[in-house]
Amino acid sequence: MAKIPAYKKKKQNKFGCFCIAVVVGMLLAVVSIDGMRLQNKYNTYLAREEELKRAIEFEEKRTSELQEYEKYTKTKKFAEEMAESKLGLVHDGEVIFKPDEEK
Repeated sequence: MAKIPAYKKKKQNKFGCFCIAVVVGMLLAVVSIDGMRLQNKYNTYLAREEELKRAIEFEEKRTSELQEYEKYTKTKKFAEEMAESKLGLVHDGEVIFKPDEEK
């Protein structure tokens, strides 16, 4: 084998280092871009999580209101109010005064 002169080895080393630097730079760019995409996704998910938490709180409040209304519907007072408003029933001794409709 022929011996390679020292000045050619330096050129080969410089070219090899340049190629490695280009590859490392490309990898750095790809990792940075993917990192930004992941950060955007993360921020989107955080916003969605907050929105869902607010929705859960609203639904829990609504559930408690419905439970209270359910308890109210089982009372005698509710039955009397519905009988008065829907059926026009009154208690014994009550008199209903209706205004005359003038035409």
